[in-house]
Amino acid sequence: MEEEDIEIKLPKLGESIVSATIVTWLKKEGDFVNLDEPLLEVSTDKVNSEIPSPVAGILKSIHVEIDREIDVGTLIAIITTSAPRTGSVPPPTGGQEKEVTLKSDSTMKGFFTPSVLRFAREKGIDLNELETISASGAGGRLSKKDLEDYLESREASAPIEKEALRIPLTSVRKSTAKNMACSAREIPHATLIIEVDVNQVMQRLAEAKKSFLEKHGCKLSITSVIARALSRAVKTYPLVNASFEEDAILLKQRVNLGIAVSVGQGVVVPVIRDCQDKGIVPIAKEIAYLAERARASRLTLQDIQGGTITLTNFGMSNVLIGLPIIRLPEVAIIGVGAIQKKVVVLEEEQMAVRSMMMVSLTFDHRVIDGMYGCDFLGAIKRDLEQGIDYPLEEE
Repeated sequence: MEEEDIEIKLPKLGESIVSATIVTWLKKEGDFVNLDEPLLEVSTDKVNSEIPSPVAGILKSIHVEIDREIDVGTLIAIITTSAPRTGSVPPPTGGQEKEVTLKSDSTMKGFFTPSVLRFAREKGIDLNELETISASGAGGRLSKKDLEDYLESREASAPIEKEALRIPLTSVRKSTAKNMACSAREIPHATLIIEVDVNQVMQRLAEAKKSFLEKHGCKLSITSVIARALSRAVKTYPLVNASFEEDAILLKQRVNLGIAVSVGQGVVVPVIRDCQDKGIVPIAKEIAYLAERARASRLTLQDIQGGTITLTNFGMSNVLIGLPIIRLPEVAIIGVGAIQKKVVVLEEEQMAVRSMMMVSLTFDHRVIDGMYGCDFLGAIKRDLEQGIDYPLEEE
């Protein structure tokens, strides 16, 4: 069979994705690669994606090293198309987890699953160090427990250093640092804060909590109620759901609400699409679904792209107030603080204990003026303080 060298270039990974960072190579030079078999893993916009091989053949050469950021269309490898070498075995198919073989000869030390590789990257352990760790998993594989034991042993035996510890940046942290620095540099940030009485809302949620979970299979939280109130307020104040261009403001017709989710040492922001048309029940279901996928590292590019405005609830960590940074190309981000019981003076000049919450709006001052932002926050406050006056279970 005649051999042919095929150039493999970084494909377009999404509508607005122009670059990616090489996370790991799943094959090494000299390995046989099947058609559509994962060749490498890249990271972009906080999501890791496997790049499949467009052809079957021998991986002749790798042209981009790990941790390097490259543009779409960059040459990453060359594959020589030919029949598989004698003795080569194609990877198994089915529902089992894919395995990455680090050695292809008879001296192969072990296998490393993607979950082990991902955990190792988070802890700053490279492939060479992985090969030195004793494995106790099935078939001689290195398990996550083996890696955790190794890290614990290494930490216990490490000498106490007076110098600062250097921690390599993960691809997620690199992406976050780049985007946040760009936002802080380009956008004139301004922040407004309002206090909201959510006493009626919290009582209603407590009443419906059990029946809601039984009927819909997900928890009912204040975040879902705030998301709905925010989306309703956008209809009256559309400038908060926009993006800034050099000579125009682009108003978005759809409210694609990003919900910040804490994952390990980082944060990802999956998107609820068309939130302006959804009630609390579908919003609660999507929040639960996306949060589960985020914590299992199973978000796709589709899950995180296209956001128009972001909601971050740092109140779950008992933080009262915060001033988050806007996510480009959006122009606004809403921050929700912890709910506290406070003694307040009601309109009738009576004292009462109420559940109170701080809500902040950080906005792009090129697009939104201060009074406009005040009115938007006021609309959210009025919506929440009216409570929930309809059956949540039947929505």
